[in-house]
Amino acid sequence: MQPLLKVENLVKRYAKRSLADAREEVPALNAVSFSIFPGTTLAVVGESGSGKSTLAACLACLESPTTGSIWYEEKDLVKLGARARRQVRPQLQLIFQDPASSLNPRWKVLEILVEPLILQRNFNREEMNQRANSLLERVGLSPDIVKRPPTELSGGQRQRLAIARALALQPKLLILDEALSALDCSVQAQIANLLMELQSSLGMTYVFITHDLAMAAYLADEIAVMDGGRIVEQGPPEKILKIPQHETTRQLLAAVPRIIPPALPAVEQ
Repeated sequence: MQPLLKVENLVKRYAKRSLADAREEVPALNAVSFSIFPGTTLAVVGESGSGKSTLAACLACLESPTTGSIWYEEKDLVKLGARARRQVRPQLQLIFQDPASSLNPRWKVLEILVEPLILQRNFNREEMNQRANSLLERVGLSPDIVKRPPTELSGGQRQRLAIARALALQPKLLILDEALSALDCSVQAQIANLLMELQSSLGMTYVFITHDLAMAAYLADEIAVMDGGRIVEQGPPEKILKIPQHETTRQLLAAVPRIIPPALPAVEQ
């Protein structure tokens, strides 16, 4: 089986001016490499500033790497032109930590869900409405909320809505950038179980970015630990948890405040 996504020696440096007005480059990613296979989850774990969110932005084509390659279905996204990249981007959807900041508060739920469909210009209004209702049901939300703004929804409901919108264009890869960290523990477990159900039913592939090693172990087939813009350790969850090799991994493991969450019902009350 070929990887769905293969990252090779990815480097990202940001320009910065010092107090003396001298230009210098700050490394955010340093020779990052990994592969992820269809229908699996790679968890990227690290503290703030380790490079996780920069990696997410590069994978979603929101940032251009300084050097390196991102192979997606045998295309190097780094070398694609703007037009070709726009064609690929719907297949790589990014879900953020705070859904409130990524959902237009002035729009109703229906408008939020049909926006990506309108941009594709392949659907009539009836088809879009049907797709919106189907997406809401798939993520455990009632179609009755279509006329409500996201400000009237709970945090867990907003994150379900963000997932539904990401699924609208039938992507192959979801990049979840701290997508559970703003939720309380019980809702985290519900959304985690929703993600697992969607992976099982739709064959989704995930890059799950988090600082929570326990949740990473619960969701992932493989864990990559980042520190200082590098992957310092990588392996299956049982190996990472039982035989951590790097000091960063041991520190993350020591900071885990709870056991790996149990399976909870996916539908939020």
